[in-house]
Amino acid sequence: MTKFGTVFKEGGKKALLCGSGELGKEIAIELQRLGIEVIALDKYENAPAMQVAHRSYVLSMLDGEKLKSIINKEKPDYIIPEVEAIATPTLVELEKEGYNVIPTANATFLTMNREGIRRLAAEQLGIKTSPYRFAATYEEYKQAIEEIGIPCVVKPIMSSSGHGQSVVKSSSDIDNSWKMAQEGGRAGAGKVIVEGFVDFDYEITLLTIRHKGGTSFLEPIGHWQKDGDYQESWQPQPMKDIALAKAQEIAKKITGALGGLGIFGVEMFVKGDEVIFSEVSPRPHDTGMVTMISQDLSEFALHVRAILGLPIPNIANHGPSASKAVVVRGDSANVSFANLEEVLAMPDTQIRIFGKPEVHDHRRMAVLLARGASIEEAKEKVNKMYNALKVEI
Repeated sequence: MTKFGTVFKEGGKKALLCGSGELGKEIAIELQRLGIEVIALDKYENAPAMQVAHRSYVLSMLDGEKLKSIINKEKPDYIIPEVEAIATPTLVELEKEGYNVIPTANATFLTMNREGIRRLAAEQLGIKTSPYRFAATYEEYKQAIEEIGIPCVVKPIMSSSGHGQSVVKSSSDIDNSWKMAQEGGRAGAGKVIVEGFVDFDYEITLLTIRHKGGTSFLEPIGHWQKDGDYQESWQPQPMKDIALAKAQEIAKKITGALGGLGIFGVEMFVKGDEVIFSEVSPRPHDTGMVTMISQDLSEFALHVRAILGLPIPNIANHGPSASKAVVVRGDSANVSFANLEEVLAMPDTQIRIFGKPEVHDHRRMAVLLARGASIEEAKEKVNKMYNALKVEI
């Protein structure tokens, strides 16, 4: 029998979030709905999840010693990574000491950089991927491009939200793409992956939930990215039955190899009946924010249920839905959102304002959500909302 005590009392459960962005904020809210004490960590003050957590700490999570000292002080029942830039060797060590890392320390270690997960998928599990090479030096990088061919995609092995990612369309792009990858990595300069261009009809995120009752799949999510960063997503993405079955097989294989409990965002390219694996995140996915309006239990609620060992008897989908990221450009520590009366005038629409304290250059600050009779109607709604929204910096 599962039993949770009272917050701040003996017998209460405690969760520690490694990363406190917009995804972490929703996880924190779902944890608190079930009476779990929440501690939020991030590299800057007043991060979104910190605003709803019971306590918070500011630190670089690449600082293994400081991370370990906080964890040993707090002694959480669950350690929940929400970002890639974490001192994963420290998590591996802490797991050996008895701490519960979600989904596992090894899964976090393998997916923190693109090399670990790509080698697991392609070289150990035999899953179809795009052609790729890794390069640690500029000379190796140029050799990788020669072997893969142009056009190709260049990414730091450690980054997210498209940071440091670019496309080499001609030889004149080679130097700039290397520079972007070195500047855009979460842990600073380092190794890159050079990927062959994939010809695809569409790309999906197949949210896959490992829970006490087995493995379940959410309806596939289609999405549009710009410079590697999610801009829009919609659910369900129409797919042929054979392609969906292949996607589910790939997702079950890769998440099974990673192990543990929780939700995984498995990204794949689809061309006709063929499915090509791209990446996997062992945590809720940004494209999955659409589930905050498309489902009875969002990806965050499902993640928390799985982590806590609670049953997931069904996943109820409410119909065609869409999300659109609000990316603010500029330099400000005082961003405001106006004209919300018009933004929310249509039925079945919502907005989530993340509460990020500042923006420099560009930053995702909110998301727009809508349901419709069709995917096209849902997309049209979020675009109308976007055009009505006024952002002041």
